[in-house]
Amino acid sequence: MKKIEAIIKPFKLDEVKTALAEIGVTGMTITEVKGFGRQRGHKEVYRGTEYQVDLVPKIHLSIAVDGPLVDKVVDAIRQAAHTGKIGDGKIFVSSLEQTIRIRTGESGSDAI
Repeated sequence: MKKIEAIIKPFKLDEVKTALAEIGVTGMTITEVKGFGRQRGHKEVYRGTEYQVDLVPKIHLSIAVDGPLVDKVVDAIRQAAHTGKIGDGKIFVSSLEQTIRIRTGESGSDAI
């Protein structure tokens, strides 16, 4: 089992959710976050005064999947979240040692 985490632009969330549903992803956790990468924020103008916004709003997705689905999920996120502009985001894939469904006590792939 793998845990896939992705940081994407907020306006791309619906496209990513649709792409994941099409390949059979049945659950995910979505969190609104703020941060910065290479872009180091951006400048905005408010009432004629320019100021620096250091933390940019993003969406953090967390998805647990079985091995065979990992590449499909990564590709779906990458294609749906892609704009070609700076700040498109990142995808992280890590191993899950154990997964347990609290309600039933199921573990492993059955708990996803």
